[in-house]
Amino acid sequence: MKVLIAEDDLTSRTILKAILTKWGYDVEVTADGKSALSAMLKPDAPQLAVLDWMMPEMDGPAVCQELRKQQRQEPVYLILLTSKDDQQDIVHGLEAGADDYISKPYDTEELRARLYVGKRMITLQNELREREKLQGVLEMAGAVCHELNQPLQSLSGYSELLLMDMNENNIRYQTLKKMKLQVDRVGELTRKIMKITRYQSKPYLSKSRIIDIECASQTQKGDRC
Repeated sequence: MKVLIAEDDLTSRTILKAILTKWGYDVEVTADGKSALSAMLKPDAPQLAVLDWMMPEMDGPAVCQELRKQQRQEPVYLILLTSKDDQQDIVHGLEAGADDYISKPYDTEELRARLYVGKRMITLQNELREREKLQGVLEMAGAVCHELNQPLQSLSGYSELLLMDMNENNIRYQTLKKMKLQVDRVGELTRKIMKITRYQSKPYLSKSRIIDIECASQTQKGDRC
C-alpha cells in the first residue's frame, strides 16, 4: 500500500521512510503541509498518510481538515504524528479529521500496529465500495433482464406456434427453429443473470476478466466453481 509521510525534519523523515519501506510500503515523502495536501489530492494519491502535527505552510490538523472537505471517492486514513500530549490537543486533531495519532517519540511496533489498522480499514472500505458498485451493476442488469423476459417469451411462443403449423420439409422450418433456439438461449441467459448473488470471475482474452455467469448465478458453489 502507498503511504504518504509528511515531516519537515529531514532526519525524522528519512528514518520514517526507511522503516516503512522495510515493512513493504510504497512510500512518498513531503516536507510541509501544503505539499502533503497536494500529494493527497493527486489522482494516484496514497490512501494512508502519516502527518506531522507541526509543519510549515499548513499543520497536520489543517491538512486533515482540508482533505475531509474534498469529495474523494477513495477512502483515506490519516495518522497524526505529534509531541503534544494534552487531551484537548488530541481532541482537536481528531475533530479536524485525523483517524488516529501517534505520540513522539514513537515506538516502532506501535507505529507498525497503527499502520496495519489503517491499511486494514482502507482495504475493508475498498472492498465495500466494490461490492456496492457490483450490487448497482447487478440491480441494473436484473432490471434490464426483467424487461427483456416478456418480449423474449413472446418471440419464443410465436416461433413455437409457427413451427407447429409448418412442415419440416419447408426450407424455412430449420431457419425458424434455429431462431427459436437462439431466442431461448438469450432467455436462459437473462434468467441466470437475475440469479447472480455473488462475484465470480473468469479469464477473458489476454489479461481481462469477466463475470462467470454460470458460477455466479448458483446459490451455492459447485465443484466447477
